[in-house]
Amino acid sequence: MKKISLPKIGIRPVIDGRRMGVRESLEEQTMNMAKATAALITEKIRHACGAQVECVIADTCIAGMAESAACEEKFSSQNVGVTITVTPCWCYGSETIDMDPMRPKAIWGFNGTERPGAVYLAAALAAHSQKGIPAFSIYGHDVQDADDTSIPADVEEKLLR
Repeated sequence: MKKISLPKIGIRPVIDGRRMGVRESLEEQTMNMAKATAALITEKIRHACGAQVECVIADTCIAGMAESAACEEKFSSQNVGVTITVTPCWCYGSETIDMDPMRPKAIWGFNGTERPGAVYLAAALAAHSQKGIPAFSIYGHDVQDADDTSIPADVEEKLLR
């Protein structure tokens, strides 16, 4: 009997790729944001059959096209059907977005006191719009401190919708 492979949710942590301290200072925060998103989803969402939804996180933070392509390769092999891009900072939108036009996608730009993800969110949504690829925007109402790792209630609601 053939085993059914249910679609998974891919989590794409994107980051400011500038070296010499910038990227390095954001790696842990960005990957933790991805892990927190995956934990929330696996805890709260089920498939219609009752099975727990699985999340797949990119192997590295995504700062450019090469890392984005590696992430896409992993997601294609893992039956990812939806992606959520997460970031606490600015990055190049056109180089880091999910380019698959058939896959539903959302972007969570962290509303933080420094290096706001809102700038990336706006740039990435503009890039998606230019390419005719829809994406859902997720942004928290309240400003969070940079070291705040919690997912605000309004963001949680948007992620789970």
